[in-house]
Amino acid sequence: MMSLTETSRTAVAALGARRMRSVLTVLGILIGIAAVMLTVGLGQSAQGAIANEINSLGSNLLIVSPSNSVSTSGTGIRGASFTTTLTTQDAQMLANKSVAPDIAAVAPTLQSSESLASSQNTWTSTVVGTTPDYLSVRARTIESGRFITNDDLNARASVAVLGPTTASELFGNQSPIGQTVTVGTQSFTIVGELASSGSSGITNQDDTVIVPSTTFAARLTTSGNANSVQAIYLEASSANTLSAAYQEVNQALLTAHQVTASNADFSLTTQASLVSTMSSVTGILTLVLGAIAAISLLVGGIGVMNIMLVSVSERVREIGLRKALGATPSVIRLQFLVEAAILGMTGGILGILVGYGVAALLSFALASTLSMTISVSATVAIGALLVSLAIGLVAGVYPASRAAKLAPIDALRSE
Repeated sequence: MMSLTETSRTAVAALGARRMRSVLTVLGILIGIAAVMLTVGLGQSAQGAIANEINSLGSNLLIVSPSNSVSTSGTGIRGASFTTTLTTQDAQMLANKSVAPDIAAVAPTLQSSESLASSQNTWTSTVVGTTPDYLSVRARTIESGRFITNDDLNARASVAVLGPTTASELFGNQSPIGQTVTVGTQSFTIVGELASSGSSGITNQDDTVIVPSTTFAARLTTSGNANSVQAIYLEASSANTLSAAYQEVNQALLTAHQVTASNADFSLTTQASLVSTMSSVTGILTLVLGAIAAISLLVGGIGVMNIMLVSVSERVREIGLRKALGATPSVIRLQFLVEAAILGMTGGILGILVGYGVAALLSFALASTLSMTISVSATVAIGALLVSLAIGLVAGVYPASRAAKLAPIDALRSE
């Protein structure tokens, strides 16, 4: 009886004799394995990028926004239309420790996209009207100068704080502190520049202009209700109190707005819920794309079965001769199974190498545009290799069994 080493050597020689057919079969498996690896890797990287993006919004963050179930009404803010269900009074109420003891800071916001102009350049950016607590709630720091103060808020001062990207676009390498920028038709004096918090293909947190909310309401909007806000950002006192803070805010707003949970005119979300929702969406998308990519693996398996069936048909006399010389059906069966396994394993190994190579190239290309890299875990690679081996074996079972059942005398008679 032939050893496994001898059987493997014979299998390699048989596949080498039909080199082009074997290469094409391996190529089908290679493409399938690489496609699945890249799809899973891209999905996992997207989940990580989205989670990082949401976490960069601030620590222990809760966000109150108008409910989607409430019809929108225009506010006069250029480039924006939102529901006027949230007010500065809501923000003041939530900042009250007797109402929400687990809330550390509150920052109501208004925002719109505005045209900016300095003495050197023009630019379009997001202008945010907010309060001094915004710096803490959104986990931002000042690179130079200062942030807006309560005095700015009370005086409706025409001061602004720029994000680093906005400052670079408007003033190049010069310091923006003390210079003037025109926002729409209004002039603002720059008093500070934010430190970079990073950017991605989703949003750029560094491309922003921060102004006092009272100034925004008075000079950048034509809304009839100066107390309206688009969102209220809140910071829980700690990660452990985030759940309690959520309940306090939710109950306080339900009571203040005289609504119930079923017809609430606001929506309350947390970082955890945002990450969970986005991860669920990207997970489903990855699963769907992975299933589509797996179809190519099925095609590759059919290719392996095809080449093995053709091989059995072409080697009938060889099979008959080997049986006549004493080869048992199990030996013949093993011979063809090994050939199929070699095709599957070769395609799997090459597919893994191609998958890692393409992932590296895509990571290099995406790093400058989306700030995202594609990482393929070792678990996925090992799983892909096992799948390719399984495909080879499963696809080889029928041809191997057919070869093993051939009668020696019938095989020797064939032309």
